[in-house]
Amino acid sequence: MHGDISAGNLLVRNGRLSAVIDFGQLAIGDPACDSAITWTLFKGESREIFRTQLHLDAGTWARGRAWALWKALIGAVGFTEIDAKEVTQSWRVINETLRYP
Repeated sequence: MHGDISAGNLLVRNGRLSAVIDFGQLAIGDPACDSAITWTLFKGESREIFRTQLHLDAGTWARGRAWALWKALIGAVGFTEIDAKEVTQSWRVINETLRYP
């Protein structure tokens, strides 16, 4: 697992993903961790398309959602005083993970 897939760790060229960088948390672990980007980078139809392409079982999908919620909760609390944009993004992810059927 990469452990920290986020917009800042993705390189895009000509509108396509060209590289994933920053392997400081690279380890053997739960692959659901890397599916957390489903909640941070995608919305609506694009989220469902991404999910379909991952071919994850229901348990892995649910754990990915939990990873996203965990990380967003840390962001909502940890950035309160220093980064309003991060806090807003964290609360968006929290709300979407809790609302998802």
